[in-house]
Amino acid sequence: MRYTHRVVVFFYGGTWVRGERAWYRFVGAALAAHGVITVIPDYRKYPQVTLDGFMQDAANAVAWTHAHAAEIGSSPDDVFVMGHSAGGQIAALLATDAEWLGKHGLQPADLAGFIGLAGCYDFVPVPQDDPIMLGVFGATPEQQRRGQPVSYVHGAEPPMLLLQGTDDSEVEPSNAISLYRATQAMHGDSTLRTYPDVGHEALLFSLSRPLRNGAPALSDILAFIASHPHAKVAAPMP
Repeated sequence: MRYTHRVVVFFYGGTWVRGERAWYRFVGAALAAHGVITVIPDYRKYPQVTLDGFMQDAANAVAWTHAHAAEIGSSPDDVFVMGHSAGGQIAALLATDAEWLGKHGLQPADLAGFIGLAGCYDFVPVPQDDPIMLGVFGATPEQQRRGQPVSYVHGAEPPMLLLQGTDDSEVEPSNAISLYRATQAMHGDSTLRTYPDVGHEALLFSLSRPLRNGAPALSDILAFIASHPHAKVAAPMP
């Protein structure tokens, strides 16, 4: 069988209102050093767009990667999605709600896996004093559930790796626990890794070489990718 690299489409966080891919070069560098191709797309943000706008952008990016996988040294079967914080919500929704990839003739099960770092998965009802989330997801719980990944778990999701710091005060660990329990209840393939005394940003920055001792997130991500058939990634450097 022909060797192919695995490819990860990474969605950065920023409360759905800020961020740009250039800031996250360190994520791509960390994965690429172990043979994992990394695509980091930009996406439109609030208030320019709400849920539909940035999810369309995210689905477009994954569909492009799927269609061009062979050109970048991978295979359509080897495409993972990954995200941190708000980006975790985006990636998780692609992996659970068939609406978004379905517009491109794909479905969540076509993904090789989902990797979430402190993602927002279970947040309904949105607090009434959070104008950004109310603007992004809507004013009512019915509207908000459309953007909540845990609402869509039905047992046909791709394998999931959920990484979470226990000292996260921005995205409560209950988000990862809830998504993990929902997938387990449907006999899905999901793994939850929690890191004591690790905060929201510290989890992401543990992928950078200077802060890699903060949490074994990179090792866990590489192990998850390597646990799938035909994956060939190098062991993480100390």
